[in-house]
Amino acid sequence: MKYMKKFLISVSCAAGVALAGAAAAVDYPTKPVRLIVPFAAGGTLDVVARMLGGELQKIWGQPVVVEDKGGAGSAIGVDYVDKSAPDGYTLVLNAATPMVTVIHLQKVPYDLERDLVPVAQTAAIDYALVVSPRLGVKTFKELVALARKEPGKINYGSGGTGSGMHMYMELAKHAAKIDLTHIPYKGNGPAMQALMGGQVDVVFDTILAAIPLVKSGKVIPLLVSSAKPSPVLPGVPTMDSLYPGSSMDGWHGVFTTAGTPKDVVDKIAEGIRKAVLTTDMAKRLRELGFEPTGLGPERFGEIVRRDSGRWGKIINDNKIRAN
Repeated sequence: MKYMKKFLISVSCAAGVALAGAAAAVDYPTKPVRLIVPFAAGGTLDVVARMLGGELQKIWGQPVVVEDKGGAGSAIGVDYVDKSAPDGYTLVLNAATPMVTVIHLQKVPYDLERDLVPVAQTAAIDYALVVSPRLGVKTFKELVALARKEPGKINYGSGGTGSGMHMYMELAKHAAKIDLTHIPYKGNGPAMQALMGGQVDVVFDTILAAIPLVKSGKVIPLLVSSAKPSPVLPGVPTMDSLYPGSSMDGWHGVFTTAGTPKDVVDKIAEGIRKAVLTTDMAKRLRELGFEPTGLGPERFGEIVRRDSGRWGKIINDNKIRAN
């Protein structure tokens, strides 16, 4: 029934677009747009969504209302958008992890490729692997040597199974062929606090979260997830420099419901591109450690499919499942 209802709505919308011609995309939006954040208020995605909503409101001349609908590793918020009318008025901003990882970790009520349309990538995000000075290592090679000497003894914290912190550490483990013990926490903040308190030895968090601690000398950066060196962590090796082909960029991106007319999707993507590249938002994103991209539906869709396959393989090869 769910898919029949969506099909009928899609047919109705398509017929309306055919009658209205090109004016449909030109006129979008003619009413408020809802931008869903699939996590609780106050997190990084919430901050970025409110910046994006404010810029889109200026560009479109219509309110963009940000709503936080957290739960089930972002699946609740994403499913809400899946069930909405395919007219471009309900969008979701999510991160690569968990957008393309949750579908491999647990059963969700939607199919990512069938039910959601990638609209635009807003920014690329780098992660940094940092360790406590107490561990006594200053390079990633030293960490690998210690881990191989005592398999499973070194532990790492994450914001929960399937979180970016978890997935990027699994990526590094896979590339380096080492065994570390995973200790999941209820959020990135508690995991970083555990590192500060000595309960864990390593975390692989966003550069945004790591920089203040690096500058204060509380943690030592050993590795960045990107293919290119980080301008804010000069001298720290990339995953690709140590293990060619192993890096994977994180990202934030906007999706909407499948069946949304292509000209409407393109109009939304163009608005997002302008918002993240030609306004003050670009400067603010860089200050947060993100690189604004504004990639459109086709290129973003390719990235989503590629990352889903790569993360899915890592999850399946390591038999990772949601708690």
